[in-house]
Amino acid sequence: MRDLRDIDLNVSRETLERLDTYCQQLERWSAKINLIAPTSQEAMWKRHIIDSAQLFHLRDPLGESWCDLGSGGGLPGIVLAIIASELSPGLCFDLVESDARKAAFLRIISKDLSLNATIHHARAEGLAPLRARTLTARALAPLDKLLGYVQLHMDPDGVALLPKGRNHAAEISAARKNWTFDIDLVNSVADEEARILCVRRICKESESA
Repeated sequence: MRDLRDIDLNVSRETLERLDTYCQQLERWSAKINLIAPTSQEAMWKRHIIDSAQLFHLRDPLGESWCDLGSGGGLPGIVLAIIASELSPGLCFDLVESDARKAAFLRIISKDLSLNATIHHARAEGLAPLRARTLTARALAPLDKLLGYVQLHMDPDGVALLPKGRNHAAEISAARKNWTFDIDLVNSVADEEARILCVRRICKESESA
């Protein structure tokens, strides 16, 4: 069975089986509502499961609330909620998804796997602030636009974990024209050209003037 030891996550066989169940359901539903592109099981594990799971160690260690914006098929939100069920059962997840069919999938898989997650069928900008201590968003929007959603839903003392690809430097440069923020870059274990942007203390330039 595939495991998560390469990213220092020592989880039980039961958790790995739940991740496999999620992969199977993700693949089955994708044939109907295009959650992810067709791929092999091994490629799915590295490209989606490992890529999502690596965010777990970067969370706010004191926070009990986690918001995932634009959850889509549950990447990374469902993967992280499965891991948290074992390693940090007090963590509560809010998964935000505007597409009704994808939100329905999230509700079903969350219920089937008994996850501590609330599914919001809504656009991020139309939802009341969630004040999450940890916030994630994967492939939702360019950083300049994304920071507006992050600022709305992240606790001022929280951290946003934003996976970005090879163009991350250009996105950061563009965002700094309109925002001030602290940022740390973490190498992705799933893609050598990708980085995880760990963003804190976000402020719109007009607000800081």
